[in-house]
Amino acid sequence: MRGFKFISIKEYTKTRNEEDYLNLKIPSRGTNGAAGYDFYLPYNILIKPKSSVVISSGIKAYMENDEFLMIVIRSSLGFKKGLRLRNQVGIIDSDYFDNVTNEGHILIAMENTTDQEITLNKGDRIAQGIFLKYLKVDEEKNVDGKRTGGIGSTNK
Repeated sequence: MRGFKFISIKEYTKTRNEEDYLNLKIPSRGTNGAAGYDFYLPYNILIKPKSSVVISSGIKAYMENDEFLMIVIRSSLGFKKGLRLRNQVGIIDSDYFDNVTNEGHILIAMENTTDQEITLNKGDRIAQGIFLKYLKVDEEKNVDGKRTGGIGSTNK
């Protein structure tokens, strides 16, 4: 099983307001052949030249233990607007869902590589999430670490 849910309004309003929360939309595919689920921008943003912003998606993702959600920029934003993800590719692990720090809130860090201001509007599709399986190596030692929080919480 895999899918998307909204984070709680209590968690969302730590970074944004209640009005933006009401604009949240569950990611969806645009065509039946699309691999990625489009993430929608819940508010207008202006990204200054050579700077970046962190977008509060309001979304969390659940999946099987041997899966992850890969977050990538929508191709059109890279080609036409010069935007990219600040971390290039986002990897959402299965144990990120409902973590104690931020409920598994998927944050999208976007960078403007151009010399122009770029405006993105509420409802724009800004990134894609693709669910993938992963493999483990033979003879892996017992992995007993537990996630204790959100982004960067494993610190190993």
